[in-house]
Amino acid sequence: MITDLRRRYNAAFTEERYNAYIADINSALRYPMDFHLCETPLFLPRPLMAELVQASLSLTRLVSTPDYLARAESAIPPGLNVPGEIPRNHFIQYDFALCYGEDGQIVPRLIELQGFPTLFGFQWLLATKTRDHFEIVRDLLYYANGHTEQSYLDLFRRAVVADHDPENVILMEIHPEEQKTRIDFAATEKLLGIHTVCLTKVLKRGTKLAYKDEKGREIPITRIYNRVIFDELERHNHDGQYRLTDEVDVTWAGHPNWFFKLSKYSLPLIQSSYVPEAHFLSDLTTHPHDLSDFVLKPLYSYSGIGVELDVTPERLNVIPLDQRGDYILQRKIDYAPVVETPDDPARAEIRLMLIWLDDAPQPEVVATLVRMSKGRMMGTRYNKDRRWVGSTLAYYPQDE
Repeated sequence: MITDLRRRYNAAFTEERYNAYIADINSALRYPMDFHLCETPLFLPRPLMAELVQASLSLTRLVSTPDYLARAESAIPPGLNVPGEIPRNHFIQYDFALCYGEDGQIVPRLIELQGFPTLFGFQWLLATKTRDHFEIVRDLLYYANGHTEQSYLDLFRRAVVADHDPENVILMEIHPEEQKTRIDFAATEKLLGIHTVCLTKVLKRGTKLAYKDEKGREIPITRIYNRVIFDELERHNHDGQYRLTDEVDVTWAGHPNWFFKLSKYSLPLIQSSYVPEAHFLSDLTTHPHDLSDFVLKPLYSYSGIGVELDVTPERLNVIPLDQRGDYILQRKIDYAPVVETPDDPARAEIRLMLIWLDDAPQPEVVATLVRMSKGRMMGTRYNKDRRWVGSTLAYYPQDE
């Protein structure tokens, strides 16, 4: 998107350099990557990065009002309300598509938001390794809003560990060693000194929780960095002692209820120029006359699973009435082909990563996660056998 930087990067790129980059990342921690890493970062103009930051903060204000929070209580499915909810979520993510505006300029449009942590550990590793292997101009910044690598790590540590002993803080996931994001778990362990523990291995002693370390010692758990996704949990047999809905004596870094309260459920409730038109399917008495311009999204799914691009009246009519509240219709967004690559141009979606400490008046926008695509949707399953697609990060100039 910054022409001279893009052409300079593309001219210097070699497969040998990229392969060395991948090998370095894959050997840096106890897990390798289980997803495709894009061959290039994104180079954002500084004004666009500033707009993305401001859009994220303005949307946060909209989803923090008493009216929104009262309505969002309905987002939590029956039987999945987790005790000990905190009044705000420590981690918020906004996914923006880069599109052409009416004046031909690139504008961000919100695709999804999440009250759930993303790859905070891996993105730190990625930012470090990208500069090790590619000639990234020194004045280009990765960390957002004035943050440095050190201030980013300090903020991440304060959000996850807080004032607890790291030994008593766990990253909790379901079968973490099988997850595609397991390299992020390893990075988080390295940065924070905490343990990753499978939900099925958490021990319950009355209202107290514990885990066994490598030596077989039983270690009390006082704080949980939650990475359990509910739809993933439903796909596994859970034979452990602890259920998320149990009343226990722990604090949370990212409470599970926010997975629902800041989610696709939020999209029909937010009125902003950054948010495309969206409706709960249950609220519609007739289909939109331009139905082909909408996508159908199940509320309680993740990573694009279940999203339908080619929506028809016949498809909507077969959804039972008692399930229509579990779907939204969202107006399609036409991603702009903004990234020049050796073959077809790529489209980009930028995730703004926010951390909100308990004592802070508003969250901090700290970093980016970028996904590049040449398929109909983002994600590996939609970009098989394509190059210069996948996960990456964004740089922007320190000064214009």
